[in-house]
Amino acid sequence: MNDTIVRVAARGDGVTANGRHAAFAAPGDTLTADDVVVPGPHHQTPPCRHFPECGGCQLQHLDDASYAAFLVDRIAGALAAQHLTTDIRAPLLSPPRTRRRATLHAEVKGGAVRLGFSAAGSHEIVDLKECHVLTPALFGLLAPLRKLLARTLKGRARIHLTEVDQGTDVLIDGALTEGLAIAEALTQFCGDHAIARLAVDDGLGPETRWEPEGVTITLGGVAVPFPPASFLQATREGEASLIAAVREAVGSPRGAVADLFAGLGTFALALSGKVYAAEAGRDAILALQSGASRAGRSLFTEHRDLFRRPLTSAECSRFAAVVLDPPRAGAREQIAQLAMSTVPVIAYVSCNPSSFARDAEMLSKGGYQLDWVQPVGQFRWSTHAELAAVFRR
Repeated sequence: MNDTIVRVAARGDGVTANGRHAAFAAPGDTLTADDVVVPGPHHQTPPCRHFPECGGCQLQHLDDASYAAFLVDRIAGALAAQHLTTDIRAPLLSPPRTRRRATLHAEVKGGAVRLGFSAAGSHEIVDLKECHVLTPALFGLLAPLRKLLARTLKGRARIHLTEVDQGTDVLIDGALTEGLAIAEALTQFCGDHAIARLAVDDGLGPETRWEPEGVTITLGGVAVPFPPASFLQATREGEASLIAAVREAVGSPRGAVADLFAGLGTFALALSGKVYAAEAGRDAILALQSGASRAGRSLFTEHRDLFRRPLTSAECSRFAAVVLDPPRAGAREQIAQLAMSTVPVIAYVSCNPSSFARDAEMLSKGGYQLDWVQPVGQFRWSTHAELAAVFRR
């Protein structure tokens, strides 16, 4: 008996109405009695030769319409598990080849270097010959990086690449061989390929080997010092979408705004008026403080672990709005305090629909209403879903 694929599950399998699963199936595909997938109207030819071996993408077989529907379903399903519903807007998708940061894996075997993402469910490295998610500038570094690592790398390493104001920030998380020839090779590579900074972490913390001028990332018009391999929204388009959603949620508050889990200040520096920014990462909050001070921005920063020492309900109630962008685990401790506060507006940015829905349920019980959710697909063709949402008391 043939069945039609009606949706895509959280891990990327296509699912029929009666619960049959099929890998690499899109809504509208037909699943035959012997489990053969017959492509339908939303099944596209994957653009990359490495799909599905490469673990960087899981959904290249979906067209944009079905990929957007997948993001909405992920969020709606997570909310439904907490007995919540709301207006879920059309997802904002980042275009192909716009990922400006990535962590790749490298390994030297027999004098040859493999450099790329790990294979799906494996530690094997897929040696990238093409990539449809990385920016052209980042992908263009892979060939010269292979030549450099063939001379310098000991065994295996993680390679963190980020586009910054001055070019590309490179952190090699692994051991390199030493010597004058190696130092000269690193310098030559950096000078030839617009490297803003090259640092090496052999287990004792990043050691900068090349940085002609201080590395920064511009956020909200402010040049913020960029610590090696710091968190940054994956695409410029995704960052702009999330900022726009946060600004819409906050509006023009009559009072100060709190940005919790502020990082380098993606949202704090995009907001007008007085802003309080709290962040547990010492390097990040010091960088934000430095950038804001130099730009003369009205910003109060605090180095604060919001898991161990969340803002109390009384502290939260002093603000006209609160913005938070916690890690994947969510912000259970901070949400518990917010739920007891009187802050009128909460803008919540999340990279995990499940932890977001759990926190949303706590806020709902505390008297907040979830007005809308804006999905953002900046990890194109992955099962990773991001969102911005607004709660009002």
